[in-house]
Amino acid sequence: MLRFLVILFVIGFGLELWGLITVGSLIGGWNTVLLVIVTGLLGAWLAKQQGVQVFRTLQFQLSRGQMPTETIIDGVLILVGGILLLLPGFVSDVIGLIFLIPYTRMMLRHLLKQWLWYLISSGRIRFLFRR
Repeated sequence: MLRFLVILFVIGFGLELWGLITVGSLIGGWNTVLLVIVTGLLGAWLAKQQGVQVFRTLQFQLSRGQMPTETIIDGVLILVGGILLLLPGFVSDVIGLIFLIPYTRMMLRHLLKQWLWYLISSGRIRFLFRR
C-alpha cells in the first residue's frame, strides 16, 4: 500500500508540474499564478457552499431520526474535493471540481458505496465490534 501511495504521489506531482509548465508557457507565468490563486479561492467558496448544504441536510436527517449515510459520504467527498482545489495545480483542480459538483458527486458516491459493499462482502473490511 505504501508503494502504491509513493507511486501515486510521484505521478501526481509530475502531472501537476507538467500542467503548470504547459499552461505557463501558453499564457505566461504571472497569469498562471493568478489562475492558480483564482481556482483555489473559487474552490474554497464552492466547498463552503456545498459543505453548508450537506451540514443542513445532515442536521435535518438526524432531527428526524434518519441514518445520514449518503450525506456523510457527500461530506467526505466535499472535504476531499475542497482539499484538492486548494492544492496548486490544474489536474487536482479538475478532480476537486468533479468531487464538488453535485451531479458528478452523486455518481462518485454511488461508485464508492458499491466498492465499500464489495469490500465488506468479500471480507476485506471487518467490523470492529463483531460478536
